[in-house]
Amino acid sequence: MQGLLTAATEDELFDVLAAAAYDLGFEYCAYGLRMPLPVSNPKMYMKNNYSRHWQDRYARQNYLRIDPTVAHGMQSVLPLVWTDKVFGQCPEFWEDARGHGLRVGWAQSSYDARGVGGLLTLARSHDILGETELREHSLKMSWLVQVAHEGMTRLVSIAAPSHPPLTPREIEVLRWTADGKTSGEVGQIMHISERTVNFHVNNALEKLGAVNKTAGVIKAAMLRLL
Repeated sequence: MQGLLTAATEDELFDVLAAAAYDLGFEYCAYGLRMPLPVSNPKMYMKNNYSRHWQDRYARQNYLRIDPTVAHGMQSVLPLVWTDKVFGQCPEFWEDARGHGLRVGWAQSSYDARGVGGLLTLARSHDILGETELREHSLKMSWLVQVAHEGMTRLVSIAAPSHPPLTPREIEVLRWTADGKTSGEVGQIMHISERTVNFHVNNALEKLGAVNKTAGVIKAAMLRLL
């Protein structure tokens, strides 16, 4: 815990994570961060201690696109144990991973208030991950997920950019706009003039660095400001 809380760089933090993974019985550890923006091509950070050959293979084949553990992590924060069923839609990827010594694994994602997502994966080449081991270590593993996310988002250079805070009025008009209301309708709902609504919208867009209302609402929603 002390190492995770005091790490000064992402490499130092990852070394502590890998050591914790080893203590839990896993040879390999991987951590990935996914920024909420830009929507079309989110910034990502990935760190692992897999073999260099597998890292190159994963990137060259663009396995991130079909990796079912990544897909699961984007939809659920429940832990996932690797099984043949999990990889049923991508058998070639599963066979390739097993050929590189990645036969047993566990993964769990996490999200923070800014919409930044993280995925911790623990893996090894042997010994099935059974119910007894899961009962014994699941709380420690899930705790590690949360601490890893907190540490990595603090240290990784691609952390979500800061911006001036939105006022309660700016947030409210963006919420109604997100629900499809026009400026005139928002004004009626909030008992303010349409001009005042547009004033708050424009201020919010400037703070968010958005070029129009659609982009502003999406950005605010992805950053979990609404």
